[in-house]
Amino acid sequence: MGTPLPSEIKFGANRVEIYRCNYCSGTTRFPRYNDPYKKLGKGAVENGPIALHSIVELLDMMLVWWMHLDPCEGVYDNPLLYEKGWNKKLDYVIAISNDGVRDVTKRYTRKWHEVLSRRIITSEDNVSAVLSSITGKYRSGLSIDRLAVIEKRDKKESEELSKAAYLEVDTTISLPGRQSGSVEWRKARSELGQVDSLTSSACPVRKCVDAHVSKVYDALSSLLSHFCDENIPKERAIEVFDTLKRVMQNLKDANFKSRRVTLDKKTQQIFEEIFPSIERLLCAMSLKAELGTDGECSATAVGNKIHTSLALPVAMDAVDEILSNYKSDVFCTKVHQFPRGNRLCSGSVLASGEQLPIGIATAAFDGIHSSKWEEPDGSKGCWIIYKMLDDQTCELDSYDLMSANDVPERDPMDWVLEGSIDGGSTWNTIDTRSSVIFEGRFYRKTFTVDKRYKANAFRFRFLRVRESNGNPRFQIGSIDLYGKNA
Repeated sequence: MGTPLPSEIKFGANRVEIYRCNYCSGTTRFPRYNDPYKKLGKGAVENGPIALHSIVELLDMMLVWWMHLDPCEGVYDNPLLYEKGWNKKLDYVIAISNDGVRDVTKRYTRKWHEVLSRRIITSEDNVSAVLSSITGKYRSGLSIDRLAVIEKRDKKESEELSKAAYLEVDTTISLPGRQSGSVEWRKARSELGQVDSLTSSACPVRKCVDAHVSKVYDALSSLLSHFCDENIPKERAIEVFDTLKRVMQNLKDANFKSRRVTLDKKTQQIFEEIFPSIERLLCAMSLKAELGTDGECSATAVGNKIHTSLALPVAMDAVDEILSNYKSDVFCTKVHQFPRGNRLCSGSVLASGEQLPIGIATAAFDGIHSSKWEEPDGSKGCWIIYKMLDDQTCELDSYDLMSANDVPERDPMDWVLEGSIDGGSTWNTIDTRSSVIFEGRFYRKTFTVDKRYKANAFRFRFLRVRESNGNPRFQIGSIDLYGKNA
């Protein structure tokens, strides 16, 4: 939290948040303005105060179609979220773009006649005339060809909005209540939605973008197995992983667009000794080792630079954990080794709740120590479901849980792990744990699953946290599932 400046207080920003980027360490001030004048920019607001929630619509250039996005909630293509999920009574939803403004309220409601009864600021004809006038000014300097494209898109959207006004409410659709903001604030605004069982959720289904995590773990697991098979001394293993850590830190600090580091002679020698494994690891991070015309060896990014930015912190955290295990003389077998191969990835996740933006459910699977899944009301019971990609089936043989960064009272203590072969319609218990204590922060525990069961979905039912008296929250740093496709 930051201290508001006089210029921010002027527009009602008594609360100021300061965010720091995990990758570049840059900071951004985020004043929580409460003055509509500031939110809208130029222009006057009449007829009393209004409530604003900013959302985004993205123009799909392939379909030439506007798609609803809500970056605060992590939801897309669900414009009925506010009316059906949050139970909000909408009046006006006005879209503003660089080529005009438009009333798109009909996209966000299935109760158009109720909305019309609340739109009493002015007549509908006046709304249309004012928006048309503004749009005309926006488009006054455009070429004939550009106007033709926009007008064709306008016609298509007008037809879509007209149809939306007469569509009936689909009672089978279940949308979550609001996720951003404290529970108390959302409850006061009646925006929590209905969440009271294992069949309903306050979150949308989320896709795990974590294939790079499994690739990094596979590569490091291969390297550890090589060290084990060859009886590499502990001191030599520590030297290798310290070198890897230094190289990755230099890569992380390098320029994003031209990410490259030159390897010194000692590092080159180490890389040559473990070349097959190091090549696999570099590939997992969209990197490669190459020899320049000047004879210098370097590690450089290839392909999509974003892949490297995602994978580097995962690999650095894993190497840090490996070094910690070596230095602490933690005994590892191939069953309890970290990291291991055959980690499940690219599935989808549904949770009973989540704390946005810092406690999103998929954070439990992103391979980054500093992130976590946090359930604001989960201390006495919460759940998370992991569904396999494309309904593949798997026999789970083990799983890891790692404690989060702070507040040991929120650690899981009792839980049941269940599997489903029909995507979640029926469940069978495959593992049960009780009175589990995590000895520290970022502390990993491995659990072997004795009951083998083919499943395409897995559900953790966390029954109790370490201390639920006065603590409503649950949190977990990471969940890693290991098994082979059946």
